[in-house]
Amino acid sequence: MSKLRATITGVGGYVPQYRLTNDELSRLVETNDEWIMTRIGIKERRILKEKGKGSSELGVKAVNELLEKTGTDPGEVDLLICPTVTPDMQFPATANVISDKAGITNAFSFDLNAGCSGFLYAMSTAARFVESGAYQKVVVVGAEKMSSIVDYQDRATCPIFGDGAGAILMEPTEQDHGLKDEILQVDGSGRKHLHQKAGGSLKPASHETVDAREHFIYQEGQQVFKAAVAKMADVSVEIMNRNQIAPNELNWLVPHQANMRIIEATARRMGIKREQVMINIQRYGNTTAATLPLCLWEWEEKLNKGDNLIFATFGAGFTWGAIYVKWGYQGSNGK
Repeated sequence: MSKLRATITGVGGYVPQYRLTNDELSRLVETNDEWIMTRIGIKERRILKEKGKGSSELGVKAVNELLEKTGTDPGEVDLLICPTVTPDMQFPATANVISDKAGITNAFSFDLNAGCSGFLYAMSTAARFVESGAYQKVVVVGAEKMSSIVDYQDRATCPIFGDGAGAILMEPTEQDHGLKDEILQVDGSGRKHLHQKAGGSLKPASHETVDAREHFIYQEGQQVFKAAVAKMADVSVEIMNRNQIAPNELNWLVPHQANMRIIEATARRMGIKREQVMINIQRYGNTTAATLPLCLWEWEEKLNKGDNLIFATFGAGFTWGAIYVKWGYQGSNGK
């Protein structure tokens, strides 16, 4: 019997309708379109404006589209993993809420937090369940309402982030496609440069933490930028080398959409052209655990069976990694 491999058999996605443009941001904080485009590369980002709705609202829309496109009954799903840093609440897991809203009743589900690397870590985790032979249909849905933890008085961070969700279905295959190799790494000392100061058990919410605006994203931009450029590029090149993928043999780099300069630097190190890189940061900004599946969602129709894809990411923690996937189906027809 051939080795079981986990392959992606479908993609779904969702972004809110409201577009927060650079022009509107410039009326909230001292910034402008030229400053944001030059340093980050973002023109607009989507924001979930409706009150009383959280990340699960975004996630369930992506999952419902995924199930419909792949002809999957919710009752067939064995497991749902939700990478997120913006859960609906501390508990229960947002994955549980999404499962309930989507009618997924015969599965277990859990959240995974690895910052912006969350989707990559979750995809690797899902693959292990599939490769075991015990699980046939595993959904991974990155869902983020980043606007809920963005300080719109901080000109350094508020232009970066947006809201959105993307989902994939992973199933077993004995064919030569699916998840083929991975490098996942972490350096916990990097937490001092990128974190949320309050709201956890170390520093619970209080009047003082709210008044000090400590429930928002804290980022030291220069340190994060330098680490991201080096780490994303290093693992991407290593994945190419150890799988003997020449630059002209790589169909797509699927990079985390954090900063246009980081994406461009990674592509240069890999020796690939811009035409080989999925880029939608200008439209959606950094949706954290949703950036990678949202790229797949937008490019799905251009993907061909057998295409070589490398996913690369860097996030808070620090966390980073790269995964090599050989695409398993043609266009947007799902299975």
